[in-house]
This record gives sequence, C-alpha cells and structure tokens, in this order.
Amino acid sequence: MANVEISLKEIMTRVEGSLAAAVGDYTSGMALGSLGGGRDFDVHVAVAGNTDVIRAKLHTMELLGLQEQIDDILITLGNQYHLITLGKGRGKTNLFLYLVLDKHKANLAMARHQLRRVEEEMEV
Repeated sequence: MANVEISLKEIMTRVEGSLAAAVGDYTSGMALGSLGGGRDFDVHVAVAGNTDVIRAKLHTMELLGLQEQIDDILITLGNQYHLITLGKGRGKTNLFLYLVLDKHKANLAMARHQLRRVEEEMEV
C-alpha cells in the first residue's frame, strides 16, 4: 500500500505525458496532495473546480435513479486530457484522483489503467 505522496509520484513517472496529478476530497474541495502544474496551471484551483463536476454528476445520477458508481470522468480539451477517478474502498469514498495529460504525448487507455491501479493501492 502506498501513501498519497508516493501514489502521486508513481502516477507522474509511470504515465507518459503527465502534467499534473492530485488527490482531492470532493466534499470539501481540498487537495490532499498534488504534483506538477506550475505558474500557468494551479492544481489546487483545478481540484476545487472539479469537485463541482463530480458533485453535479452524482446529483444527476441520483435524479435519474441510477444505482451505479462512477468509474472515471474524462474531459477532453484541445491539448489536454483531464481524467478523474473516484476512490473506492474504506477511507476513500469521498476522494478522487485527478490527472492532467498532454493529449499529444499520452496514451489515454494506459493512463486510465495506471490511474485505477494506483487508486486501488493507495492508502489514505
């Protein structure tokens, strides 16, 4: 089992094209940890904003009566992919992993696979 810091380092090194990664809490909007980003991309602002995306989707699913779990949410931009994977298991029910990828360098299928694997092994 890996802690948040180790999990984020693993994502950033194993997933080609990674620009930023974070673990966030979608009840508070706070980041528990982050790597990457920079002056032009504030990961903490992105985590806070994406909590609204998750909450909206969960609310819509509730209104529709869907008894499903979200595996992941993909947002495709001109030059980037933003991938959100919700935590599963004890202690991770309100958490999500957030990954920003360079669209031209990343393999989206491999990124999704690695993100799920890291989420499963992450210990909070």
